[in-house]
Amino acid sequence: MRAPKKAKKRAEGASSNVFSMFEQAQIQEFKEAFTIMDQNRDGYIDNNDLRDTFTALGRINVKQEEIDEMLKEAPGPINFTVFLTMFGEKLKGADPEDTILNAFKVFDPEGKGTLKKDLLILTGRPRYFPPLILQQMFAAFPPDVAGNLDYKNLVYVITHGEEKD
Repeated sequence: MRAPKKAKKRAEGASSNVFSMFEQAQIQEFKEAFTIMDQNRDGYIDNNDLRDTFTALGRINVKQEEIDEMLKEAPGPINFTVFLTMFGEKLKGADPEDTILNAFKVFDPEGKGTLKKDLLILTGRPRYFPPLILQQMFAAFPPDVAGNLDYKNLVYVITHGEEKD
C-alpha cells in the first residue's frame, strides 16, 4: 500500500512543480485559453475540441493528421495540468522571438509570414487586443492592400525594438 502513496505524492509534486514555473497571471491566462479550447466543457481537450477551436479561428479544412500530431504530443488525455506542462516544456529555454512567432504561425499554415487583418480583429479578445491597441498596431504596421499583416516584422520589432531593412 505504500507504493501507491509514493506514486500519488510524486504526481502531486510534479503538478505543483509545473505551476511554480509560471506566475499566477500567466497560469490564469493559460486557464482561459484552456477553457476556450475545451469546447465541450468536459475538462479535457480532445480531437473534437481542437477541430472546433480551429473552426472558430477560421481554419476550416484542418487535416485529421495535423490534429492527431498535436494530440500525440501529450502523454495522455489533455487536462489543464497536462496542458500547462506541455506549454512549460515548449517554452523552457525558448527565445521570446521564436515563442511569439510560433503563436502567429498557428494561424499561418502555409508559412507566408502574413496574417489577414480581419483574423486578428475577429480572434483578438478585448482584454488582449483592445480596439485602441489594434488601431495603434495597424498604424505602426499597416496591412498591405490585400489586408495582410507582416507578423514576422511585427515580432522582430517587438523583440528587438527596430525594423529590419
